[in-house]
Amino acid sequence: MWEFLKQLTDPNSIILYGGLWLLLFVIFAETGLLVGFFLPGDNLILLAGILCKSKPELLNVSYPFLALLMITAAVVGNMFGYWFGKKAGEKLYKRDDSFLFKKKHLEVTNKYYIRYGGNATLILARFLPVVRTFAPVIAGVIKINFGKFMLFNVVGAILWIVSLSGIGYFLVVVFPDITNYMGYIFIALIVLTAIPIVRLLFKKEKK
Repeated sequence: MWEFLKQLTDPNSIILYGGLWLLLFVIFAETGLLVGFFLPGDNLILLAGILCKSKPELLNVSYPFLALLMITAAVVGNMFGYWFGKKAGEKLYKRDDSFLFKKKHLEVTNKYYIRYGGNATLILARFLPVVRTFAPVIAGVIKINFGKFMLFNVVGAILWIVSLSGIGYFLVVVFPDITNYMGYIFIALIVLTAIPIVRLLFKKEKK
């Protein structure tokens, strides 16, 4: 079990052993299931773009079709999160912490809603680990209009998938040996995407 979870947190293992379908499931899970917050969405999408160009036999689809499939998985994931939040409601805030659920994740996400508003948060959250998992859930809890939710759900998914996978795809065009430096790229991406979360937590502790 632990070995399986370890592979799910490794972008290379996800694509090498699970292929296209596991890639899509992980994107869905990270954006729609509470337990998906630990999954490597950003790195996975970037890697998918890189491998689509450098090793096309692994995913066996064209880049435009790959991007469309990943966008669909991200949109459906958020829809599931919204539905879950709408059904679970305020009970989520009364739920005890567990290994896979922490109320602090809800609190951090809620601060983004207060600071930026629901619509902007649904787009910004796509680029923020943890927040992107809980943003659609809170949208369901506070019952954001479903039509507006879907608009920003789709816009956010397109921006997230196309920007990261597109960067990966075209990096191979410019730097054919980019696959030799994936470890450094993953670390840099983790640091960059974690900065907003750390800043928000630091401000909370300071107050």
